[in-house]
Amino acid sequence: MTLAASKFQAPKGTRDVLSPESARQRALVNTFAVMAERAGFGQIVSPMFEEVGVFKRLGEATDVVSKEMFTFFDKDQKSPTEFALRPELTASVVRAFVQHRPLVPWKAWYEGPQFRYEKPQAGRYRQFNQIGVEALGTDDPHMDVEVIALAADFYAELGLTRNRLLINSLGDASCRPAYLEALTTYFQSNLSALSEQSRVTLEINPLRVLDSKREQDQQLIDDAPVMVDFLSEDTGSHFASVRAGLELLGIPYEISPRLVRGLDYYTRTTFEFANDVMEAAQNAVGGGGRYDGLAQDLGGPATPGVGFALGVERILLACDAEGVFPAPGTTVDVFVVDATGGQNALALAAQMRSHSVSVDRAFDGRSMKSQMKAADRSGAAVALILGEDEMTSNTVTIRSMRTNDPQVTVPRAQVAEEVLKRLEQQQ
Repeated sequence: MTLAASKFQAPKGTRDVLSPESARQRALVNTFAVMAERAGFGQIVSPMFEEVGVFKRLGEATDVVSKEMFTFFDKDQKSPTEFALRPELTASVVRAFVQHRPLVPWKAWYEGPQFRYEKPQAGRYRQFNQIGVEALGTDDPHMDVEVIALAADFYAELGLTRNRLLINSLGDASCRPAYLEALTTYFQSNLSALSEQSRVTLEINPLRVLDSKREQDQQLIDDAPVMVDFLSEDTGSHFASVRAGLELLGIPYEISPRLVRGLDYYTRTTFEFANDVMEAAQNAVGGGGRYDGLAQDLGGPATPGVGFALGVERILLACDAEGVFPAPGTTVDVFVVDATGGQNALALAAQMRSHSVSVDRAFDGRSMKSQMKAADRSGAAVALILGEDEMTSNTVTIRSMRTNDPQVTVPRAQVAEEVLKRLEQQQ
């Protein structure tokens, strides 16, 4: 018998994450949460959609704003408001900061789905998950270092060893205009060699041309002026302090003068982690930087900020490539085998779960033989067997499934004590 294919499928660029992979994602987020909170970051949970203007601050020349946002209007017929599913979380977090004005420095961590209408590919979906942190209220370069160190330590905790940290400085309002002028002059003088798309980008934001991945643009980008040659004394000192802090903590890095990241709000420090085991074109596993003007752009006071976002799916691909951080086991502690109709299994499973023991059982009145096979497949350490004899004597037979411990039959009231003892011995 052939089952008919379902008419409905997950939308293009999205996917269903089933167990055990879902447990693996949850374990990754839990690991990050512990490390972020250990570093003084508290969790923020923000809406999955915002007024579209929040995200337009990312930069009109960016693909995120110009091509990739999922937008919609609400149902207010008199004055509809345009919203967007969040394509990233930094702008949402800064909007929350401006709205609620927490004490600074304010350190927040987050996790959750983002949405971008882009071509699906390995590790890149239209609905994807990120974890990250934002720290607002200080321009101390040591905060940049702490943020970068948190990401580096997190990758190490997962077991990743083939990551490279790339850093750059994009300067600030005191020195960026001179660089933009030099960059514009350079590209204008080589306009015929630029791709058509980059010529359009050049008119909007010359920095975005450096982010082009088109082969036609690469030689021009390689020969273009670099921001580090235009840094003011203040921004140069800030960048030097970041590098010194990383060296103090023993975090290796490479200066990448073409690193501009994909969003317009970055100033001064920018950074990215690349995994050398992954395909070169898709080897970024996370990054971030400073965005000292974003709070002001969103209507708040001038407030410096720094943070990062790490892609969960991309990180797990890196873990697969390096053979680390496997999915956690999905076995249960106990499997209840009940040949007396099922009610005893229902009660006994509930009893064991009340003692924080994970329990599964068979359903549909299966035979004892079928249930024992199911118990073996479950990976349970212990099987609790209920037959007619046990029901008559109000007992339960306990069988160890992974060790040679003797099978015993105990009074129902003693089952939990005996099972907990066996589980402890098998740890």
